Amino acid sequence: MASTSATLFLSFSLISISIPPILSSSIIEDLNQPLPPHFQATIVKNCIENPSLRYCGASSSDLSNIFKSTVVAHHLCTESNNPNCLDSFTKIDLRAHPIITPLYLSFNFFWKYCPLTISTIDLSNNSLKGAFPTDVLHCTQIQSLDLSHNNLIGDVPISTLSNLTNLTFLNLSYNSFSESNISKTQLFKRFNSSSFLHSGLLADDHKLNVGPIILVICFMIFIVMMIGCFGWVCFTRPDLLPLFFQRRHHFTTAMIKAATDGFSEENLVARSWTVEIYGGVMRDGTAIAIEIYRGKISSVLHREFIEGCRILVQMDHKNLVPVLGWCDCRELRAVVMRWTDGDSVEKWLLGGPPWKVRLKVLMGVIEAMRYLEDQWPRVGYDLRTSSVLLSRDCEPLISRFKVRDQISTSKKVYRLGMFLLELVANRRPREDFERGDMGFIEWMRLHYPGEVRKVMDGWMKKTSTTSDQAKRAIAGTRIQPSAQVRRARAPHRGVSTLKDISARSHGSKVKKEEQFEGGRMQSRAPSEGRGTIASPDL
Repeated sequence: MASTSATLFLSFSLISISIPPILSSSIIEDLNQPLPPHFQATIVKNCIENPSLRYCGASSSDLSNIFKSTVVAHHLCTESNNPNCLDSFTKIDLRAHPIITPLYLSFNFFWKYCPLTISTIDLSNNSLKGAFPTDVLHCTQIQSLDLSHNNLIGDVPISTLSNLTNLTFLNLSYNSFSESNISKTQLFKRFNSSSFLHSGLLADDHKLNVGPIILVICFMIFIVMMIGCFGWVCFTRPDLLPLFFQRRHHFTTAMIKAATDGFSEENLVARSWTVEIYGGVMRDGTAIAIEIYRGKISSVLHREFIEGCRILVQMDHKNLVPVLGWCDCRELRAVVMRWTDGDSVEKWLLGGPPWKVRLKVLMGVIEAMRYLEDQWPRVGYDLRTSSVLLSRDCEPLISRFKVRDQISTSKKVYRLGMFLLELVANRRPREDFERGDMGFIEWMRLHYPGEVRKVMDGWMKKTSTTSDQAKRAIAGTRIQPSAQVRRARAPHRGVSTLKDISARSHGSKVKKEEQFEGGRMQSRAPSEGRGTIASPDL
């Protein structure tokens, strides 16, 4: 390898020499190889042919360094990616080679006998430290020199650089040289300030440039503010973010406040000592009803509230008001449901709807109960006519829920029986009867079955078919004798089974009547009984 290097780079200097190959695995090993035979004679011969060669005139004691320079030249030519090192060595390109560049700079014998074919030297982006590498200036024939983006310090050999007559490109930018009067020299005029940007050679380089510092600080403040704003939006108004970033079913206090115009009185639908119900509109235009519970609760109750809401949002049935999500702040908890424009069944009955439509409402409630019993047995619900809502096409919507560990099935059926009796009679047990439910049941017993038309709604058209179906439906509730009325409120004594009531109510087929459309209030506000999740009566 060493002899090959000698042959190659002596040829660069118009030397032709033939030396047997000596193999080596690294530049250090090659440098330790002995001089090839007849090396001195070859040097003398070539200097006769071309006296301009740099080693011409060197003493015989320097033959070793001349040989080593050819070895370094071989490795450096290859490292610099010259296209064909067998024919030419035109550039030294060690850009961004911070490990090997100092090694090649330390071979001063190479720079002393720098090949005349080299025209470009690029040592930029190497984090070089120390003084200006003056050895490279032995290559006086170079046309381009780049020492930018290093950490060079001290003085720059201005006079030596000025003597490089072939030099057309010079870049000493981004170093830390000592300030000099370079701006007054011919070298500066020759290359102008672009060759010395932030090199330390210009007076302005040593002045504190606060502009970039201020720009960086402002940028950092902007980034912090953007992160802060994004975090605030994520935790307070996630509805302002794309759907990808939103938490499904989760509402924040800020979202609820925005939807209700700051809990304005105009949006207040109902209020009791336990709950406030507001109407509102979400950012995407969805109309919602919001049940709000205020006051601090224990960690256990807070956890139970969240677990219950996670169940409610999964319910999906046409006769259940959809629960969209919840807000679980400690001092303000809310359940968000889809808004329903219809009235409660209680108000709807004031319009005297026909029996056919009442039966449709009853069957819709039974379907919802069956769905909940099969899919969500822990979910309780309120079947009072003041709490069950109606859609525009008279589909009943159960709107009040509560999740419990154990719910008596017989109590659910008892409530269904009371709902059926209210549909038949259009009477309000708690308002129209002193003894409430028991007084209502006793009144029904007094007229059933012989005078069933007396307990049927006076505003409803009575026919033999409707009377027969009403009688069958009342029979499904199994009205108890007078001695048992006192226990009528007990779930297992008030009604029969859900299946029994459904079968008796549906009875035989009847002629299709025109769907009842009247009796619906035009106000968007539902009754006060709209969907509270914490009803003690569930």
